[in-house]
Amino acid sequence: MEIDNLTPVLESEQRAGIGIIGCADIAVRRALPAIHRSPFRLMAVASRSREKAEGVAAGAGCAAVEGYERLLDLPGIDAVYIPLPNSEHAVWARRALEAGKHVLLEKPAVPAEETARDLVALAEKNELALMENFAFLRHPQHARAQALVADGAIGQLRSYTGSFGIPPTDPRGIKYQADLGGGALWEVGCYPVRAAQEYLGATARVLGAGLKFDPALGVDVAGAALLGDDDGVTAHCSFGLSHGYRSAYELWGSEGRLVLEWAFTPSAGARPVLRLHQKDRETQILAPASDQFLGVFTTFHDAVRDPAARAEHHGDLVRQAGLMARIRAHALAEGPR
Repeated sequence: MEIDNLTPVLESEQRAGIGIIGCADIAVRRALPAIHRSPFRLMAVASRSREKAEGVAAGAGCAAVEGYERLLDLPGIDAVYIPLPNSEHAVWARRALEAGKHVLLEKPAVPAEETARDLVALAEKNELALMENFAFLRHPQHARAQALVADGAIGQLRSYTGSFGIPPTDPRGIKYQADLGGGALWEVGCYPVRAAQEYLGATARVLGAGLKFDPALGVDVAGAALLGDDDGVTAHCSFGLSHGYRSAYELWGSEGRLVLEWAFTPSAGARPVLRLHQKDRETQILAPASDQFLGVFTTFHDAVRDPAARAEHHGDLVRQAGLMARIRAHALAEGPR
């Protein structure tokens, strides 16, 4: 698709146009197919390498752009998805918001609560949506779990335990680069922490945290955090980059337990099982198959079109950034291990 043709195509479609800043693997594997099925119209992908942008764009049926700034100058692009390395999120989110674009930031959005508040303030000043991409939240198994808890299926909620760990990969990868915002807390720890916020109250705070560092890599490769709220509900979050794969959380109540065994990364065709334990009985609840990335872009499009839908996303982003920053600060105060 030629760049000069972007404006008439968008006008004829009556759909919000979206561009992608960066050609990360997650964008190519999961985001691009989901965007094509979403209410958005994919307009362009940008890379610092023209060759890379053209390779991705050829398979996606959109324009290729060399340079992120140039994508922001294109006509017909209402919103951008930013799957860049963590260290690049804040600067490009700010530039996109200043350019009048709605922004979907890949997780973790930013490493500090102050930065999150500044970006949200800019988004609200410019009447734009700013959303952090935790795709797992858009899978219906979590809404089902929350409904069961709300209905008293496990009695009064006492605690949450969440774990996300993956086996080690190429140490040259982005997740192991400290200067790019890598490390276990940012890469995988953010998942159980974000899920915990669906069950803890607004008073959730950090009670304890620890990180294990690999001196050769220069980043944390494992860790844990303990959270709690004023109602006495606790959340134990464990995570790592040198583990057997685990992606689960458990809700323990006064009268039972609810276990989600594939909580964070189910494939689009998978049907995750929720296990409800009540006294001496176990009930298996089969969740529907769902493309959680499609859910992300559908939700984001709703926020682009409906200003009333934005405040919740802005609040979630700030709260998550604050908790993550305090977890890291608490762990570093305890000293590296």
